[in-house]
Amino acid sequence: MGSEGPRAVTINVTGFKKFHGVSENPTETIVRNLKSFVDRKGLPPGLTLGSCTVLETAGEGAVPALLKVLESGIPPVNSSSREQVVWVHLGVNSGALRFAIEQQAVNEATFRCADEMGWQPQQIPIVAEDGEISRRRESSCSTESILKFLKKNGYNVGLSYDAGRFVCNYVYYHSLRFAEERGHKSLFVHVPLFARINEETQMNFAACLLEAIAASC
Repeated sequence: MGSEGPRAVTINVTGFKKFHGVSENPTETIVRNLKSFVDRKGLPPGLTLGSCTVLETAGEGAVPALLKVLESGIPPVNSSSREQVVWVHLGVNSGALRFAIEQQAVNEATFRCADEMGWQPQQIPIVAEDGEISRRRESSCSTESILKFLKKNGYNVGLSYDAGRFVCNYVYYHSLRFAEERGHKSLFVHVPLFARINEETQMNFAACLLEAIAASC
């Protein structure tokens, strides 16, 4: 019997709009420009860039829109069972000097400031049926392999075990939960401001991230 070949990988990407203290979110720029960027650059065989969506920087009020985006990534019934769907969520850490691959999310919403819809929860579970706020969900992506790939390509990047408790963690927790239910994978990556790492470098990083994820699947 012959080999079935490498598994097809479709990666959907999200970023965020502005929020308190960050008037221009680099992830909005990255996500809006990513399709045209990779069209010019090219992607490895078997890798497809799916949807690129910019989300409101909000928690509870934005959940319906988030779930609609996640549902849109479910392959058709007649699609290949070998297709791997991956969700990559990009968020900004305004104090960071390097990129960070987030290993996990916590079932806790404690917002340091109100989100863009005016919500500011304190120590409440993101998903009540999941139990206590100490509940954690980990990415099923091969983060060590992804890290190694990115470092080999010259990027200043590390692993992180704490995505905070603001909207980034909120979205990541919902995405990890959804991914587990659907057989998808989910990964959150924090990027610095463009003032710390310029736009061109970050666009190239985002494209390299897609390749790293596909190579690890």
